This record gives sequence, structure tokens and C-alpha cells, in this order.
Amino acid sequence: MEKKTYTFLVTTNRRGQTQSFTISAAWIKAGLFLGLVFSLIMVAAAVDYVGLLLQSSENKRLKAENVYLKRQFQVVETKLNSLEGALERVQNFSKKLKLITNVGEEDRSLSLAIGPMPKAGQNLPAGQQGLEERGPASEFLIRDSVFMQRPPLDEMRGELSLQGARDYASLSIRIDRAVQDTQLKEQGILQLWETLSERQSLLNVTPSIKPTRGWFTSRFGYRLDPFTRRPVMHHGIDIAAPPGTPIIAPADGVVSYVGFEAGYGKLVSIDHGYGVVTRYAHNSRIFVERGQRVSRRDVIAAVGSTGRSSGPHLHYEVRIHGVPVDPMNYILDE
Repeated sequence: MEKKTYTFLVTTNRRGQTQSFTISAAWIKAGLFLGLVFSLIMVAAAVDYVGLLLQSSENKRLKAENVYLKRQFQVVETKLNSLEGALERVQNFSKKLKLITNVGEEDRSLSLAIGPMPKAGQNLPAGQQGLEERGPASEFLIRDSVFMQRPPLDEMRGELSLQGARDYASLSIRIDRAVQDTQLKEQGILQLWETLSERQSLLNVTPSIKPTRGWFTSRFGYRLDPFTRRPVMHHGIDIAAPPGTPIIAPADGVVSYVGFEAGYGKLVSIDHGYGVVTRYAHNSRIFVERGQRVSRRDVIAAVGSTGRSSGPHLHYEVRIHGVPVDPMNYILDE
């Protein structure tokens, strides 16, 4: 059987330049098949290329959203850090206020001298009760699982302290804890306010402010004596200030002593009642007299360097029933 062929004639405008091509039908079919396959490959490649373009555009959008979310996360984390710092300051302020006003303590002089003592069965400091009652992290795992790649750490087992990554899980635990702390602090402050409202007279005569402007140069406790260089007990705090800086009364009271004592120089003492006495030494001038009643923020003396002093400063003491205690417990504005 003769094979079927096709002849193609190609002519030009010039005479005698005609060419013919004879191709079998099988080759034509093979060429058409290859052309169809090539076309399909090209179409598939074009579709895939368009898909890659779309995916690239989506990736760019997701990257932009990721950068935005990271910035938002940093903002939230910064605000949370600020909130935790504020809560810590409120807690310290509340503790100090309870300490100096005898709220919840039976023996005021003992608590002021050595700090608050936990009651029977009490392991946590004031303001922290109830933190163990918060639910475990598993309670909000289901609610927040869409944001988490792994289960959050359980704060009750101390897992948060081992977590170094900054992710949504750890941030959720910190926020949950801050909310719990805020509720507890609010309850504690309201209770403290109600108690202090009933003890207004006690609050008025309780030292609570810094007696002069200046900077602390020596704290309460053992230190090296500036003259002998031997360790001695320092019964107060030293506040350095320019000579003549006003010294004010930190609470209401009666001036119980005005005079000169060896080592202390010009000395003023104020009896605030309830066994609380404050002393102010090394003054350059004294503006009050023995037996005079003074109110909080009244000017009583001026900073100087009289007595055994290495420079102008105020030596400030607080004594409870004659026992020196740390005056920093009575400075709420620091």
C-alpha cells in the first residue's frame, strides 16, 4: 500500500525559482502532536508562572503584615512592661504604707524595726494572696490556640521563668498575671483606704515624707565610720544638701528637744506620739522651740555641718519606743 504524502510548492517573484517539499502524512501528524504537546507545556508554564507571581504578591503582603504585627507585639510588650513596673511600685508603696500605719500588724514597734512578720500559715507577702488561685494555662489554651504553635507554659509550675522566647504564649501568661495582680491590688488598696480613713489621726502623726531636698549619701545600718574607718552602726540616714536648705517636719508632732549634743551638733527632736520620735542633726540653724507643736511640712531647721560632720548634710533618725529603725520605711515620696 502506497503511503499518503503531501507536496508543498514554494514560489517567488523570480522566474524559475519554485521549490517543492513532499512530506508524508505520518510526519505531519507527528508534528501536529508535538506542537500540541509543546502548546500544552507552554500553557502550563504560563499558568504556573502566573501562580508564582500571585504567590509572591501574597508573600509580600504577609511579610508586611508580619512586620506590622511584630511592631504591635512590641508596643503591647512595652505597655505590659510599664504596667508590671507600675504594679510593682504600687505593691511596694502599699507594703510600706501598711507597715508605717500598723495596718494588719499587732505589734507596730516590732514590725517597723524588723519588717512585717507573716502570720500562721501565711507564706506569701501582703498583696500576693490569691495568685495561686488563678487557673492554669490550660484554661485559656483552647481559647488562644489559634495563635500558638505550642501549648503555653504553666506559670504555676514555674515554667515561665525558664521561657526565654518572646512569643504570644508567654505574653498571654504575663497579661493574665497582670490582670490578676491588678484586681488584687485594687482590692488591697480599697481595703487600705477604708482602714486609713478610720485612722486619720494616726496617719497625720506618722512620718511619711522626705525631710529635706537632697541626695542620700549614707543608709541605715552598719557602715565604715568616715573618721575612724571602722565599722559602726549608723542609726539613721544622711541626706546631703547645700547649707541652709530648709528641713521640714515629716508629720505632726511636738518638739521634744532642742539643743547641742556631741557628735550630733545642733539637734532637734519631734515626738509624734504612739512611741514615734524623729531626730534631725548637724543643723546650721533651728527655727522651733521645745514644746512647740508643729505640722507636717513646717520648716523646723536648716541644713548645716555642726558637730561631728564631714560636710553639710542632714542626719535623720526615726525611733520607735527608743529603738532606731530604718527611716526609709517612712519616706513614701521616694
